[in-house]
Order: sequence, then C-alpha cells, then structure tokens
Amino acid sequence: MKKITPIIILGVLGGLTYIVLKNPPEVDRRTPPSGPQMQVEVMTLQKTPYQLNLQSYGTVQPRTQSMLIAQVGGEITSINASLRDGGFFEKGEELLRIDSRDYQADVKIAEATLMDTKQSLAEQKARAVQALEDWNRLGNKGDAPDLVLRKPQLLAAEARVISAESSLDKSKLELERTRILAPYSGRVMSRSVDLGQVVNNNSPLAEVYATDYVEIRLPLRNRDLSYIDLPEDYRYENENKVEGPLVTIYSSLAESSSWQGRVVRTESAIDDNARQLHVVAQIDDPFGIQARGKTPLKIGQYVTAELSGRYLEDALVIPNRAIYQGSYVYVVINNLLQRRDINIAWQNQHDAIIDKGIEEGEQLVLTSLGQVTSGVPVSIAEASKDDNYTQLPEPSLSESRAN
Repeated sequence: MKKITPIIILGVLGGLTYIVLKNPPEVDRRTPPSGPQMQVEVMTLQKTPYQLNLQSYGTVQPRTQSMLIAQVGGEITSINASLRDGGFFEKGEELLRIDSRDYQADVKIAEATLMDTKQSLAEQKARAVQALEDWNRLGNKGDAPDLVLRKPQLLAAEARVISAESSLDKSKLELERTRILAPYSGRVMSRSVDLGQVVNNNSPLAEVYATDYVEIRLPLRNRDLSYIDLPEDYRYENENKVEGPLVTIYSSLAESSSWQGRVVRTESAIDDNARQLHVVAQIDDPFGIQARGKTPLKIGQYVTAELSGRYLEDALVIPNRAIYQGSYVYVVINNLLQRRDINIAWQNQHDAIIDKGIEEGEQLVLTSLGQVTSGVPVSIAEASKDDNYTQLPEPSLSESRAN
C-alpha cells in the first residue's frame, strides 16, 4: 500500500491539471459605462442681502449691588415685610429700624448744651459792650486792647456755640441713621439680621441690588469685531446718548421667553484670560411691565445672546454642510466635479460667508460626498426648497430652537 498510494495521488493531480487546461476560466468583461456615476444636488450661487446676527453668552448682573451696613448700634425693633430674600422695595422706603431711644436722649442733651453755650455767648457780648463803654468813660485815648474789650472771651464763647451746634447735628444724624432707608428701588438678595437682634456699628444688615436695569457682559469673537458697530464714544450728542446694537437674550430656564436690550458700552481692554473683547448689554426694567407673563430673570443666570451685526448688501452665503474640513467645496462644471479651496470670511452654526474661491453663478454641490476626486462625472438633481434659506437673512436663535 505504501508504494501504491503515491502513484494514486500523482494520477489524481494529473487528471485535474488536464481538466483545467482543457477548460480555462472565462472573465466576464463588461464595457465601462460612459454616463455619470452619481447624482448630486446643487444650488446656483448668487449674492444676496444678509443680516448678520452674532452669538455670545454671559451671566445676568445687577447695575448696582450694595451691602447695607449699620452706621449705629442697637437693637433692631422693626423690619419691613419686604426685607426678605427676593422682596421688592422702593427708593426711600424704610427697610428696618434700630432702637432710637438712646439717640433721642443724645439729641436732647445736645440741644441743652447748645442753649447753654448761646447763653454764655450772649453774656460775653454784653460784657464786651460794657468794657468798651467803661474804656471811653474813663477818658482813655486810642483803641482799647483786645483783652480789655474781652475779645478772646467772646471768640471762645462763639467757638463753644459752633461746637455745640455740630454736636447737635451729629446727634440728629445718628438718630436719623436708626432708620435704614432704601437707597434706590430694588430687590433683596439676602438678609443677615432679624428682629430683636443687637447690631453694632458696621454690622452687615442685608445685600440688595437695583432693579431699574440689569447688565450682561458678553465676549465677542475676534473675527466678529469687523461685522458689528460697537459704541465707543459715550458723550451725549443733542442730549441723546448714542445707542449701540440691539441684543436679544435667551435662557434655557425659559425657552419661550426672550428679552430685548442694547449694547451700551465697550470695555476698554482685552480680557487677559479669554483674550477677547467684551461688551456690556443692558436690559431696562427687567422686572417691570415687560416682565409680565415671562419667567423673571435671575441674578447670576446664564443666558445666550444674539447681537445685531451689520447688514451686508451683497454677500455670497452658502450652507455649512457644503463645506468639507472647513476649507474646500465642490462645484459642478460641465457635469464634472471640481474641488475649490475657499476662504471663509465669517461663519455661524448654519451659514458661511465666502470671499474667495467660488464665484457668483457657479453650481455648488450640496450633496454629502465621500472620498471623491475632481473630474468625476455627475448628473445634477434639483435642489430642495429647504436649501433656499441661504438666500434669506440669517435665522435667529428663536428660529433655530424651533427647528
């Protein structure tokens, strides 16, 4: 068997080789298609008016924020019901009162002291008049010395009257300071004391802030600065202050609400940390009439902002989805793809304004392409109506949220 087995194997291999040589495999050769391999959607580029809206973010801050400090010591005898966290108050409204009896007594003492010094002054004046009469009656010639006429004593009496008047004014001021009055119309952020508590001079009482308007510090990207007119000159012209760009404020806490404001000033220096320029937007009366039916803004609340930039008369705007790796696009010329390197002058989440690389009238490819090269033949499909949004002003944040 050992001798026969190799012979059998060689015979089988020989037979298979003979069969393969007599019946070689045939390759199915097809003629390469001459038509386009893919269909793409395109849009014809044309310049169009475009309203730039710049995006930013920030936190709500009060215009004025103050810590109310006790200027006199004593027991707190009354507290306004509005002096609670979140409470509103008006300018001049009494917020709390400190026991004033000691200060009332000090006022009476000062009044008595003042009356006593005035009586002493009257005596000194009478004595001075009498001294002058005596000098003349004795036949003395020339001017009488000041000491004889009691002028030093008269000046000392006048000084004591001035000192007593000052002490009375100070006592009245301390009595007045037992009533803590609101320095402006505002809202309470926090309260540090309660009824019956004894406070000392310089004790913190409450932290409050003004409600006439709030401010939001907004950073701007460096490439956005040339597309917005910022207020730099704060001088008044014809009694009217120059107004800055409009700002619309949105917050995730109240998606259905928005707030209108304006940029009121530009900071004078670049922020050291972010290396960006900041502007300050102002919202007038955030808790008043315009706040009705809205979720109120909160101090420290994070918000997004949409700033009105410049209006471009003829901008070449394309959708971001047509841009590859942020540097090139595809156009169709004579039914052939052609890659174009572009320069993006400005861009947001939806659109890009192009200033180099493509021209008006060319057909921009909107279909998402894989790894393709220039020269590939394509057929053109009509672009959907949704692609016409680039011919309209830039959508606002509210429109983006709705979409």
